[in-house]
Amino acid sequence: MSPESTPASIAHITSQTPLKPAMNAWRIYLEDQGKSPHTVKAFLADVALLAGFLPPDRQMGEISTNEINNFLQWMQNSRGVPCSPKTLARRVTSLKAFFRWLHQYGVLLVDPAERVVQHSVISPLPEVLSAAEVDALLEAANKHRRKRQPDARFYALVALLLETGIKKSETLSLSHNHIDLEAPEGPILFVRYASPQHRYKERKIALSDSWIAAYHEYKSQYTEEEQVFPWSPRRLEYLLEDLGKEAGLTKHVSFDMCRWTSALSDWQSGMDPNKIRQKLGISKIQWREVRMKLEQLTESAK
Repeated sequence: MSPESTPASIAHITSQTPLKPAMNAWRIYLEDQGKSPHTVKAFLADVALLAGFLPPDRQMGEISTNEINNFLQWMQNSRGVPCSPKTLARRVTSLKAFFRWLHQYGVLLVDPAERVVQHSVISPLPEVLSAAEVDALLEAANKHRRKRQPDARFYALVALLLETGIKKSETLSLSHNHIDLEAPEGPILFVRYASPQHRYKERKIALSDSWIAAYHEYKSQYTEEEQVFPWSPRRLEYLLEDLGKEAGLTKHVSFDMCRWTSALSDWQSGMDPNKIRQKLGISKIQWREVRMKLEQLTESAK
């Protein structure tokens, strides 16, 4: 690593530097890389636990793989605070990222966290809607369109989620100019991200004629704003919950449930796996777990 390519935040850090000053340099580096405040806070909190476990004068170059493993054992068995498998996996990831950064920029000749075993966690299978439940949900949404005072908002939201599989955060950030009804290949939804680091999640998703019809109704019924759904996250969550109750469902309808239902429908229809991955806007690494869950959901439905 040449001096020119070394970030200014790490230029004064050496193997003799104590852990806490190195953490501060890492914080500056993460912020410069455009990491979210939540991510930076979580990473630093995990490394701060290691700093509290080790002697306060311990130099960076003195930290060993054995000490990191002892720290992880202490967290699981002796700290007296519950540490779930998911939390443990995240903390191992944080430590590996921190020491890899120090090794990458020449502060440490050997990465002490490289041989620490990564604790991968597979979350439980998600709950999805059956085909009959999807029909009931859409019919309940359609009833709102046929009322004396028609309201296409319910159908526009739930049908879009089931059709495209977009996430809650993506739904909230949708603008009307993200919907291109005149695209050469047919009407599309363009899922866009403002941050350059998330550009790989951007994608174009085809929209059906039935949704386009509801969208036109919806636009005529509500004063047009820049956002497609100009309500709070909680308000839209309540809308989905209420719609599920109206449809007679016992399941708690949510954004995540609609996303997984959409992905499973595409999977069972025989859509190319890579196209499903691209439609969901996830990386190839994330797709491994998603694909395994889709296979298990398909098997359990037989």
